[in-house]
Amino acid sequence: MRAILAFAPLLGRLKGPITLTLLLSLITLLAGIGLLGLSGWFLTAAALSTLGSAFNIFAPSAGVRGLSFIRILSRYGEKLSGHDMTLRLLSDLRAWLFARLFPLVPLARRFGRGDLVSRLLADVEALDTVFLVALGPISTAVLAGGAMTLVLVLALPGAALTYALLFFAAVLLVPIGLVLASRAAGAEAVAANAMLRQAVLDGIDGHQDLMLFDATDAAAGAAAVASGRLSRARQGLGLRAALASALVQLLAGGALIGTLLAGLAALEQGTLDGPLLAGLLLAVIASFEASAMLVRSATRLAGAAAAAARLQAITDSAPAVAEPAAPLPIPPGGDVRFEAVRFGYDPQHPVLDGLSLAVRAGECVAITGPSGAGKSTIAQLLLRLVDPDAGTVKLNGSDLRAVNGAELRGRIALMTQDAPVFLDTIRANLRIGRDDAVDDALWRVLEAVHLGEFVRSLPGQLDAVVGEAGRTLSAGQARRVCLARTLLSQADVIVFDEPTSGLDVETETAFLSELPELTRGRTAIVITHAVVPETFDRVLELRAGRLEAARH
Repeated sequence: MRAILAFAPLLGRLKGPITLTLLLSLITLLAGIGLLGLSGWFLTAAALSTLGSAFNIFAPSAGVRGLSFIRILSRYGEKLSGHDMTLRLLSDLRAWLFARLFPLVPLARRFGRGDLVSRLLADVEALDTVFLVALGPISTAVLAGGAMTLVLVLALPGAALTYALLFFAAVLLVPIGLVLASRAAGAEAVAANAMLRQAVLDGIDGHQDLMLFDATDAAAGAAAVASGRLSRARQGLGLRAALASALVQLLAGGALIGTLLAGLAALEQGTLDGPLLAGLLLAVIASFEASAMLVRSATRLAGAAAAAARLQAITDSAPAVAEPAAPLPIPPGGDVRFEAVRFGYDPQHPVLDGLSLAVRAGECVAITGPSGAGKSTIAQLLLRLVDPDAGTVKLNGSDLRAVNGAELRGRIALMTQDAPVFLDTIRANLRIGRDDAVDDALWRVLEAVHLGEFVRSLPGQLDAVVGEAGRTLSAGQARRVCLARTLLSQADVIVFDEPTSGLDVETETAFLSELPELTRGRTAIVITHAVVPETFDRVLELRAGRLEAARH
């Protein structure tokens, strides 16, 4: 529960919608209690009346209809307000989370892709409904129980204490006990769900290799283990919820019997009439409608607490790099230097060992080497996604550890092998590189990467929407959209990390041949496994953690 309280400031921003939702929920519940109580009184009084036409049926029947309409309208308003508030909370929660994730990248090495996906999707979804299905109903039930207790104090004092004790045991003690009893099972369910997602993602990503090496049974077995673990956790939660529901029903029955016995005594003493007793009994039954919902709410709250703890584990992680307390400015230019850099994800097994590199401003340099040699690590060091274990990386003579990260990433642009094309317009995809770019600049960069004619042929041209992940584009066109976006930035240094990944040889050769001209006037570092054309200034090869000249 302490983990959920860490997200209280997000709820504080929505106190207006939350108050409205609580008020409407309370009106709905009180209208339901009043409706059943008034109906019981009305029917009993009508049945016992010997006055015939003298009995006024119009006022109570109008009250029944009025309460029915109030209940319908408040229920609708509660759903409308509650879901609107939940969507706002979801938006705030994701904005809060992603703002804290950016300084922590790369995250996959810390949590694993499947686990990370589970935290960012399932755990966020578990939290976004925590008010609607847990905190809200609990608050409403407490207020409604207080109102019903006050009614009994005024109309049937002998039943008020028994009702209050049993009702608040049902709406507070049982849910609290259920949350405590479900904590371990809730955490297990969340962890098993993450494990199952990881197994499914591994199976999808590696499907071809699993088929080729006849390893599908092992992959299916891993998914089955995760599924079984999740099933057992959810069965445990279900069993606890069923026992809690039974206990709530026993408490409701106890409250009803207590009210009945006190009412019969009052009836015998003449301090209470029969119709009012019938109305009070039905009102007591109606008030426990709130307690019945709280069992499900408590179960969700246990899962939400585990999800909140997992999200906090991400946001409380130490950043991959620490921002300097007093950052130094970066001088103008695009001079890049690596000086005796040593780095390893495991410090005992360095990927780069004593690497030195000097790239003059305006040069176009290619870095080649076998897979796993550490080529992409050079890009991560240059963008300061990681820091070297030894040595320094400099831009225009400034040690990257002494400069502001945001300023650095404004001076260095990166195009990765999996740079995405988003489900949006051509214009929006390009403006990611520079959000204030005018259309003339967009057309110039499209012409430079040989996409101008293609975009003009599209309905809407710059406003044409490309499919998700660029599926309406060919692989070469998608790569060129990403290239245009990167070139549109005003960075002095552009790093290309395997920019031709997934392209055929002909498209790959054409793409690389054009890069030196397209980046003229800026420093370009191209990390690639492909054959590098003669148009590059230099080609360096990375072997055993060090760079050597491949040819001049």
